[in-house]
Amino acid sequence: MATLPLPPGSTLGIIGGGQLGRMLALAAARLGFDVAVLERDADSPAGRVAAHTIVGGYTDRAALAQLAALASVVTYEFENVPAEAVRILQSLGVETAPGAQALAVAQDRVAEKQFLNANGAPTVAFAAADTAEEALSAAAVIGAPLLMKTRREGYDGKGQRWVEHVADAAAAFAALGGVPVILEAPADFVRELSIIAARGRDGATAIYPLAENHHEGGILRRSLAPADVGSNLAEQAERIAARILGGLEYVGVVGVELFELRDGRLLVNEIAPRVHNTGHWTQDGCEVDQFEQHVRAVAGWPLGPTAAIARVEMLNLLGDEVDAWAKLAHEPETRLHLYGKREAKPGRKMGHVNKLKPL
Repeated sequence: MATLPLPPGSTLGIIGGGQLGRMLALAAARLGFDVAVLERDADSPAGRVAAHTIVGGYTDRAALAQLAALASVVTYEFENVPAEAVRILQSLGVETAPGAQALAVAQDRVAEKQFLNANGAPTVAFAAADTAEEALSAAAVIGAPLLMKTRREGYDGKGQRWVEHVADAAAAFAALGGVPVILEAPADFVRELSIIAARGRDGATAIYPLAENHHEGGILRRSLAPADVGSNLAEQAERIAARILGGLEYVGVVGVELFELRDGRLLVNEIAPRVHNTGHWTQDGCEVDQFEQHVRAVAGWPLGPTAAIARVEMLNLLGDEVDAWAKLAHEPETRLHLYGKREAKPGRKMGHVNKLKPL
């Protein structure tokens, strides 16, 4: 097992070679770590800034053995890492963080909501269904309209469907592939917020200011942070984040998506056991950003301060919007973060900008 805290010069393993892995690798390099990336693509965004790239599937035993030989601790850039990969790494004596419980909870939307409710984090009403008949019965109890989602996988609006009438539930179930689903009551919210929080190996926590988020077509378009919220709302969000971190005995950074209701209450939409798109503003708006914070946590280092040093509007660059890089680079208040993806596709996250304003 790894000696913690990891000294500079150690190697951190990252499963996943996308933009989150790239930004984690860059943050790890600033702290003196080497990074080994496991990714199926030999030319991944993260792999091109890492010391080592291992090409292979996430459950490829030979590839995982290579990763275990290089890395003292392994983390993940996304939550759908197969449980088998975690078991293999642990059998090889490699420390993994976040732990298996966090992955199991985040990979199943029903288990996630059950965990949240059990730990004092409120959500919308929900029900599980494994068949078309169960979906129809659950819809009758919850009432329409409602949102039906696959229990596993799905992101950026994929794997979900609105059901406008109870009688449409069976057809929606079929349209989602006939796989197990969760049915959720709609939330009468006034805005979407999120909070990024971290927990170290010693149980210490660090929580960032709230962000206000705006989505288009199920994809995050922009975040404004710190959000304009009162102390009561901020304290409510911090309590929720602390309960989630403690309940999971978590190590690392977590993103918590929230709905603010008209009566001032917060409901948890979902959690992501990783660095999060709505936390990208911290790269230029906070003393220590979410990527360095995650590296610090998994490496057993002290957590860094989370105070905001600027107000930030974070804008995702989707598809060919990245072609405006030269114009954006001319703007003195704009900080440009590009992911090094080779091909711009419609809706694909190619980078983001942080536009800075004084606090």
